[in-house]
Amino acid sequence: MCIFCQIIKKEISSRKIWEDKQTLVILDTAQDMNYHLLVLPKKHIANIMECNDETLSHLTKVIRSLAQTFLNQGFAGINLLNANGKTAGQSVEHLHFHLLLRQANDGINAWPKLPGSTISLDETYANLKINDRDVR
Repeated sequence: MCIFCQIIKKEISSRKIWEDKQTLVILDTAQDMNYHLLVLPKKHIANIMECNDETLSHLTKVIRSLAQTFLNQGFAGINLLNANGKTAGQSVEHLHFHLLLRQANDGINAWPKLPGSTISLDETYANLKINDRDVR
């Protein structure tokens, strides 16, 4: 069983920030920054590609509501991070969103340093352009 499922089932302790029937929000134990939260669906879902529309919609509503609550409490901004699949850096195969609560001048750069493109914009566009009929 995955570590997040164990936390949801209270087999592993956590610092619960908020909870409803479908969602658990906990404090991340990594201590890589102040105010790092994890937003988890209670149902085991590996990643965003396996998430049904209803659950994903609920998660985004929870995230937006919590973000507004924290902004009202004095935080200056919010970063929302998500990785899908090992290649993208997903370390736990249970859908989760990192909610980083930001303070003015906290010195955190939450954006990855990207290496720069090795192909032209035209080639990128040609490789990615999707026809309406291709989208499911």
